[in-house]
Amino acid sequence: MTSPTEQLRAARDLLLAHRTDYPRAYTDFVWPRPEEFNFATDWFDAVLAAEHPQRVALRIVEQSGDEAGYTFADLSRRSDQVAGWLRAHGVTRGMRVLVLLGNQVELWETTLACMKLGAVIIPATTLLAAADLRDRIDRGHVGAVVARSDITTTFAEVPGAYTRVAVGEPVTGWLRYSDTEQSLDPFTVDGPTRADDTLLLYFTSGTTALPKLVEHTHASYPIGHLSTMYWIGLQPGDVHLNVSSPGWAKHAWSCVFAPWLAGATIAIFNYQRFDAAAMLDVLRDHKVTTFCAPPTVWRMLIQQDLPSWSLSLREVVGAGEPLNPEVIESVRRAWNLTIRDGYGQTETTAQVGNPPGQPLTLGSMGRALPGFVIDLVDPVGGEPVSGDGAEGEICIRCGDARPVGLMPGYHGDDERNASAFAGGRYHTGDVATRDADGYITYVGRTDDVFKASDYRISPFELESVLIEHPAVAEAAVVPAPDAMRLAVPKAYVVLVAGREPSRELAGDILRHCREHLAPYKRIRRIEFADLPKTISGKIRRVELRAAENARAGARPEGEYREEDFAG
Repeated sequence: MTSPTEQLRAARDLLLAHRTDYPRAYTDFVWPRPEEFNFATDWFDAVLAAEHPQRVALRIVEQSGDEAGYTFADLSRRSDQVAGWLRAHGVTRGMRVLVLLGNQVELWETTLACMKLGAVIIPATTLLAAADLRDRIDRGHVGAVVARSDITTTFAEVPGAYTRVAVGEPVTGWLRYSDTEQSLDPFTVDGPTRADDTLLLYFTSGTTALPKLVEHTHASYPIGHLSTMYWIGLQPGDVHLNVSSPGWAKHAWSCVFAPWLAGATIAIFNYQRFDAAAMLDVLRDHKVTTFCAPPTVWRMLIQQDLPSWSLSLREVVGAGEPLNPEVIESVRRAWNLTIRDGYGQTETTAQVGNPPGQPLTLGSMGRALPGFVIDLVDPVGGEPVSGDGAEGEICIRCGDARPVGLMPGYHGDDERNASAFAGGRYHTGDVATRDADGYITYVGRTDDVFKASDYRISPFELESVLIEHPAVAEAAVVPAPDAMRLAVPKAYVVLVAGREPSRELAGDILRHCREHLAPYKRIRRIEFADLPKTISGKIRRVELRAAENARAGARPEGEYREEDFAG
């Protein structure tokens, strides 16, 4: 019987060998399903550090220009040292460890150390307020906290008997992470790690008062991100830069698992405030070969003179929200590279995407990735829909086809799990269409799609047209109550720097929409306003819808309507 490491290597190598042959990769790929597996010891140490000890595993570039590189051997040794020290201070197998760190080497050291110990990692953003922390401490049953020193004061309002570790300046009442550097506490593996043991608990941002608690195992993210590696097109020796903040699942996707599965270097640009020109300088100076960024970042990048930067990029991808065609075209003109869209959730690894070398369908997220069988399901009847252009909820087939890269469920929430996994499928809550060639195009969240004059409206489609206007930086479309049509599309608009709200600009934006949208999709109202967002940066359309419903059709100050510009 082959070892877990050998199983993972074989599956990875098959995807690498067929990185541009999607039909072959999709047909031949089989998920490794070991009973025991630990990414840190069975892969990072046994393969990466053993076979490529001097290859740079992590390079962190500061906004000041300072930089530091850490080899696979460096991180293997340091994570052993941190694991031994944490164990000496009471962190044991199964203990929940809340981690609040920025893009600093201690984050990766702590992550690997906790894996080695068999502890459960609860990643969190450093921006959390005391109420958020109390929720995570209580519902996460946290036994230890590793946090940046400058945010430890927030924990004064968070009672509990958890072990406290401060990274940075000494803090009274907190252990000093810097002591790990002199620690002689040995680390030895105290037993096998079951692949189905819990590794990660993510508190997902959402529209409810209490975030969902997503559980991932030592298999579902570490092995499951083979699909993400394939979608990005990562190869051994690549330098991969991903724009994502620690604490969110996408950071684990592309700043831990997918690059290290491939044996690539993770590059981090640790900025306090995003600077598009500085990001392009980092891509150039550090010879980044693969780059992933959310649409917001891509929209800022294309405002630069992209051809001025001579880059080493081979693969560019976008994730977080669907990409707009005009962004893709701008990058293609500048660099002769096509941004390839992909789709996944905190609950899954990349499940749909456009892998390298495949024909693209404009606006599509791509096709089901190796290891995933995707059904589009009628949200009302619960049955799969088929045919060219069929529309339904994106669902992952489970049963015998259940992918490794799917969470086991929402931790401690039987009611939510019963709904999420109804009918033998995992229900994403996202609506899409699929064409005859299998390409899936995002429509919207099931609760964001609405009807106007009995036509179904996808906010994303209208928002894509809005941001093509040169004055629009960001937009959100929601239904506004209307006596005649029941509801009409209304846009909340954020302007680019240097533009100010005005009646003339509102009229110009409405005219732009009339010229680029079918009559039944026309945006009928505009309001210039900031957009409410979750802490992870996703637009909370639910708040905008609630505000519109509360007005019951009454016109707020600052709203412009189509009829204001008649003639």
